[in-house]
Amino acid sequence: MILVGVDGSPAALEAVSWAVREARLRGAGLRVVHVMPGWPLEMSEDAPYADVGRWMRDGAASMLTDAVERAREEDGRVSVESQLLPGDPRRVLIEAAKEADLLVVGSHGLGGFSGMLLGSVALGVAGHASCPVAVVRTVPAQVRGEVAVGVDGSPAGMAAVGFAFAEASLRGAALRAVHAWDRPLVGGGPFARTAAEERAEGERRLLAETLAGWAGRHPDVKVIEQVEQGHPVEVLKSASEHADLLVVGSRGRGGLAGLLLGSVSHALLHHAACPLVVASGTPAWGPSAS
Repeated sequence: MILVGVDGSPAALEAVSWAVREARLRGAGLRVVHVMPGWPLEMSEDAPYADVGRWMRDGAASMLTDAVERAREEDGRVSVESQLLPGDPRRVLIEAAKEADLLVVGSHGLGGFSGMLLGSVALGVAGHASCPVAVVRTVPAQVRGEVAVGVDGSPAGMAAVGFAFAEASLRGAALRAVHAWDRPLVGGGPFARTAAEERAEGERRLLAETLAGWAGRHPDVKVIEQVEQGHPVEVLKSASEHADLLVVGSRGRGGLAGLLLGSVSHALLHHAACPLVVASGTPAWGPSAS
């Protein structure tokens, strides 16, 4: 099941359309959820502000109806259900996502400030949900035929690689595995060039070792290996400009203990040029799994 959160914004409706296409690829059902903050779903007719409550519920129901209609217009073959829930949208979506294979949200909702690139709900659920989270900010006008994934050798990065291979296979797309490194070399002199070559070779080896085994599980996926010295955000942002989907781990090797979302993932949520999936944890379906 794919879960998509909606709030009536154009970004949310774009997320619904994207989620429908994803559900079709996976042969999955779609659950459209709206979370109504700060108001109980049920209250007695004589309760204070009962009229306000009815107005809010009617508006929420209309919002869900519009989203479901959008989903069915996108692809009537996908099974769609809707659900209205009370509470804080971030907490409720994270809880609801425990039953989902993928959580999808728009990049910013009706409550966002003008000019902001990312809303609080999108930022609040990415890296915190128990399933991968797709944030739909920009959808390419035409299919590009490529899925890009950031590789850094971390457990969350491995989860991203597994998701990206499966996604590329579903889409019949090539997979661009990108490893960027910007750690400076210390010192100089006549041995600096040799040290640089050795560093580059080590980074290429890290990428190859991370990908080892996955190609065997997905022989239909063409893999493009890209190792580049540069800031990971800039390199991956550039890769996203030629991809249908960018996949990253929630936190890389440089992350501080306790942080659920790393700086690279955080920055790409704001600037990726295609839909972005943030994967967390270590996949149980890895190449060593039976």
